[in-house]
Amino acid sequence: MAKNATITTRVDDKLKADAEKVLRKVGVTPTELITMLLHQVVLRQGVPFDVNIPNAETQRAMREARAGKGKIYTGPTSQVFDEILKSRD
Repeated sequence: MAKNATITTRVDDKLKADAEKVLRKVGVTPTELITMLLHQVVLRQGVPFDVNIPNAETQRAMREARAGKGKIYTGPTSQVFDEILKSRD
């Protein structure tokens, strides 16, 4: 299939650089990723991942995280989940 269409988009410089860094690690170019995404949109007849408005609790957590509030968990995954569950009790 001939590639003769162009998609142009503007994104934040840091977002672009961060995404390209990840994509290099997996051996995919941004163009290849966008092509894969578009193939999935066609195959699934929709966006291939959930696109939802976050609920009130998630919105609050996102605001707190952006403000630098909240607790940072470190350590093995099982330990982190144990700490989170204990904090909810």
